Amino acid sequence: MEIRLAKNYGFCFGVKRAIEIAEASKNATTIGPLIHNNEEINRLQDNFNVTTAQGISDIGDAKKAIIRTHGIVKDDLAKIKASDIEVIDATCPFVTKPQNIVERMSNKGYKIVIFGDENHPEVKGVKSYAINEPIVVLREDELEGIRFGHKVAVISQTTRKVSEFLKIANYLITRVSEVRVFNTICNATFENQDAVRELAQEADVMIIIGGKNSSNTKQLYTISKDHCIDSYLVENEKELKMSWFENKKLCGVSAGASTPNWIIQNIVSEIETYSISN
Repeated sequence: MEIRLAKNYGFCFGVKRAIEIAEASKNATTIGPLIHNNEEINRLQDNFNVTTAQGISDIGDAKKAIIRTHGIVKDDLAKIKASDIEVIDATCPFVTKPQNIVERMSNKGYKIVIFGDENHPEVKGVKSYAINEPIVVLREDELEGIRFGHKVAVISQTTRKVSEFLKIANYLITRVSEVRVFNTICNATFENQDAVRELAQEADVMIIIGGKNSSNTKQLYTISKDHCIDSYLVENEKELKMSWFENKKLCGVSAGASTPNWIIQNIVSEIETYSISN
């Protein structure tokens, strides 16, 4: 059985940057999980004593606080900056961008529409930069019956599918006098999604590696499943099953933007043992 990695996969710029910041900030506490990958979070805690607080109220007596890649709510950021705690901002620049857009366009009187998961920490943070309550949707039909006013600014969570974002934008353009559309989906998301789509059309089994609470990883899995029915999402090599690879000729492998190379290599090495046994 051939094992083939997608053309683009794994760590994006923002995650790589955040990991480097955390490794250089020993004995610090992150506000929420730094990234959506439990294996890497555990490594940072074991090797660099970088612990995780669920919110600013859980920091305790920490001397250094790292802002997670997804960012945090604006008011929480202001509170922690006003304290005696050293603040180390690891917010991904691709997340800072929609925060700034929402703040600017909201101040100009635009109703804000966000395409994304309202419960995701990135979206919670971005929402907090609006003067008035934004509209957050995951599907086009959720916009039906809403009165938007004359001016709307629409952005996307950085890890969503561009095809779905376009549906939201097109719906608004046909119903609102002025619509400003800001493409805030990061380049790494585009590249990883295109690569997994291409590989899944050739493979007869696909392994998607990453945190099961990771939005971009789940998007890769969904795309892969659309083209290869035998697609599986795993966080580590212990979750692999030999039966998945029986009578398969090409195993495709991709990984979410929060997945470090050491996890990918462990999983590929394990798949190679199945390939040999077959």
